[in-house]
Amino acid sequence: MTKEERYKGIIEWFGKNKPIAETELHYKDPFQLLIAVILSAQCTDKRVNMVTPALFEAFPTPEVLAAATPEAVYEYIKSVSYPNNKAKHLVGMAKVLLEEFHGEMPSEVKDLIKMPGVGRKTANVIASVVFDKPAMAVDTHVFRVSNRIGLTDNSKTPLETEKELTKYIPEALIPKAHHWLILHGRYVCIARKPKCEECGIKAWCKFFLQPDGEK
Repeated sequence: MTKEERYKGIIEWFGKNKPIAETELHYKDPFQLLIAVILSAQCTDKRVNMVTPALFEAFPTPEVLAAATPEAVYEYIKSVSYPNNKAKHLVGMAKVLLEEFHGEMPSEVKDLIKMPGVGRKTANVIASVVFDKPAMAVDTHVFRVSNRIGLTDNSKTPLETEKELTKYIPEALIPKAHHWLILHGRYVCIARKPKCEECGIKAWCKFFLQPDGEK
């Protein structure tokens, strides 16, 4: 099976069977989504969704968040991973959003990563989800699944994975494909023991098809 055939089969299956693929983070506007994505680093979406309603109510705008102290923000997010750093990042992000972008969420990755707490993955999520740009955010699920099923050739870094995926996935499908891979990794192709018996793409999966693979 060629790599092109593998991509074609997997993309067609997801397109037919998972036509709707969206982030599981709860938000109402780009500012809220950015907060939620920053909080989701090394933390589950479920946990983030538990803390954000009260956080959004307390800090509804960039102006209010920028005027807050990290200590005040910490009280709302202390149950997520790395709350001290994330509290500092959120306040810093709001300040840069106001000072450099006048409170308007930038659409370009190069601008988004200027804000504290916003790395390439987070910037790609915003560019993709908010602005429908062909940006592939590579989190732990996307990185693991892409290597396991054979969309990438043992890529060593998220950036390598990103470049490989965007090379083969049609540009118009990249925003949706990001969610296909995340959700597949979260619920089917899980880290320790993938659920191959209920996987719809095993006909094209390098891991499943290998002779010595532990199913």
